Amino acid sequence: MSEPATVDTPLKKLVGDKTAKALASHLDLHTAGDLVYHFPRRYDERGEHTDIRALDVGEQVTVMAQVQRTTVRPMRQRRGNLLEVTVGDGSGGVLTLTFFGNQAWRERELRPGRWGLFAGKVTEFRSKRQLNGPEYVLLGEGGDGEAALSDDIEEFAGALIPVYPAAAAVPTWVIARCVRVVLDTFTPPDDPLPGGVRASRKLVGLGAALTEIHRPSSKEALHQARRRLKWDEAFAVQVTLVQRKHRAADWPARPRPPRPGGLLEAFDARLPYELTAGQRDVGVEIAADLATPHPMHRLLQGEVGSGKTVVALRAMLQVVDAGGQAALLAPTEVLAAQHRRGMLDLLGPLGQAGELGSAEHATRVELVTGSLGAAARRRALGEVASGAAGIVLGTHALLYEGVDFADLGLVVVDEQHRFGVEQRDALRAKADQPPHVLVMTATPIPRTVAMTVYGDLEVSTLSQLPRGRSPIASHVVPAAEKPAYLDRAWRRLREEVAAGHQAYVVCPRIGDGPTSDEEPPPEDDNGRRPPLAVTEVAPLLAEGPLHGLRIGVLHGRLPADEKDAVMRSFAAGDLDVLVATTVIEVGVDVPNATVMIVLDADRFGVSQLHQLRGRVGRGAAAGLCLLVSEAAEGSSARERLDAVASTSDGFKLAELDLEQRREGDVLGATQSGHRSHLRLLSLRRDADLIRDARAEAITLIEADPELARSPALAASVAALVDEDRAEYLEKG
Repeated sequence: MSEPATVDTPLKKLVGDKTAKALASHLDLHTAGDLVYHFPRRYDERGEHTDIRALDVGEQVTVMAQVQRTTVRPMRQRRGNLLEVTVGDGSGGVLTLTFFGNQAWRERELRPGRWGLFAGKVTEFRSKRQLNGPEYVLLGEGGDGEAALSDDIEEFAGALIPVYPAAAAVPTWVIARCVRVVLDTFTPPDDPLPGGVRASRKLVGLGAALTEIHRPSSKEALHQARRRLKWDEAFAVQVTLVQRKHRAADWPARPRPPRPGGLLEAFDARLPYELTAGQRDVGVEIAADLATPHPMHRLLQGEVGSGKTVVALRAMLQVVDAGGQAALLAPTEVLAAQHRRGMLDLLGPLGQAGELGSAEHATRVELVTGSLGAAARRRALGEVASGAAGIVLGTHALLYEGVDFADLGLVVVDEQHRFGVEQRDALRAKADQPPHVLVMTATPIPRTVAMTVYGDLEVSTLSQLPRGRSPIASHVVPAAEKPAYLDRAWRRLREEVAAGHQAYVVCPRIGDGPTSDEEPPPEDDNGRRPPLAVTEVAPLLAEGPLHGLRIGVLHGRLPADEKDAVMRSFAAGDLDVLVATTVIEVGVDVPNATVMIVLDADRFGVSQLHQLRGRVGRGAAAGLCLLVSEAAEGSSARERLDAVASTSDGFKLAELDLEQRREGDVLGATQSGHRSHLRLLSLRRDADLIRDARAEAITLIEADPELARSPALAASVAALVDEDRAEYLEKG
């Protein structure tokens, strides 16, 4: 009798050294636990087809299809024959399988009428989709070929056929065979879910769930297995977040209550416009948080242009009134510098302490970035250390490099900055007690994402736009199908400039030189042309459709002083057109800019496009956003652009973005360098389950904060939400 396998048993002891090496090198599967938690991607049902027409060129696929016909013909360039096998899905979709060399046994084996699983990379030749030399296994009766082994066929004896995330060297049927070998001797770990939760939520045991998800005895059994394993994932994440929130409630913080007759009251009195009802309500929530003896942890979300910065500035002034300092972390130097200019404009004499003409009660606003010169840096750091600078703005350089605060009371984290454990610890070291934290995002977050990724933060939402903001019209420009539409787009831009306005042209890439985080690789796996680049497009526009206009260039590789100079020129109206990368995506505020043309728009994500177009329509004149793309009508890329053009509702677009992205990205799977067992949970489809898991987690942690009475659950949480993932969840 074989020795029982546990989650830690090395695969080479169970499936042999050669297969174990393939699983490790191609799929990062090393132990029995890794393999058992490598769940099927989908299940094919015997006799049902895969939708071949939905396959994308370049995709590595496994399809279940039926052989329709075979053709043998001599090869033109070399000796031997070419075997072409046409397989279909029963709905009109067909794939051609091509095999090179004399392989008469394959022709006998791949007889019309036979069903099989066929794995390979989808290519296209003369408008026909094909798999070249695919791996395959035939279902039902055995065959003569090496691929149709009886061991493999045994994996598909049931009605539901598991199809696994696979690799070319390790097809799905090899994985299925290995899973069977492991499950035959596998001893599952102690069930981590408390018995009361299992009973009240009617969840099957862990062992049964792991067996049924790989070898389902029925559709109902599979449903119950998936539901149970989703609970494990959701519960682990929610327990982690609830634990963090519970611990944070015990931390001491210095209360920063409002002060009558202080800077905040003076600021409100000089504001040139009236706050929206949403801004006032959120301001009341934040003011109450700041007045408590525990650190505030609040997420402020709102549409582009909803007025988050003013809300944050009011919170910062409340802290300054209470004798503390406030720091704002921005993702780029361009944005940090713009925040400083914008805040100084709003504060006026209130932000000019020590200068001629300053208000009686005033503070200073300092900028700290990595590119400051030595003298400017010494002066800025002195202002911060003495407490003269009540408001300090900067990039992540603010956290390190000898920046010392007199009394840091509030940290505001602006869009995109991932605020992790190390950064938070670095800030705590700069304060006598943990500071209050306000995280801002202009990307609307679906309720379930907020509950899952930001579950330890209180959430405030700004849904109104301030008065004076204009609507933005968005249209897709199909450049390949209708080149005249692109010509019209450039004429439309010139019309706006002639009317005294300004424009953005956005490209997905900088150009020659090393790539950066803000640009994709030059060419994708399917051989599409490189994305358009700022440094290449700008001169073409200057010589062509935008000849005679004043054109500036902005991207992340420019020196900081040059970036700042370009933005100042554009904001001052000295430039008509700014050709830029996504460096303008957040925070750039030029009310006179009314039109944006996004080139290769299909290369951007939904949220990015929504953010980008928020740069126009920020003044009294209406905004226009033109999404230029060569994506074919009916393609998924084109449908995505049509959706962006059809609505300005950021929450609808956030749902679409969530639906189209890999959800592991949202949960941090791709950010972590380690394997994760978060495989099944869908933030979009499992909202109710996540809500229920959170309720159970709150009840559990209130009774047993450190899981001392649930050691199996504590171990499971540690495995599912390891240190990297816990850090990702902390980042907010």
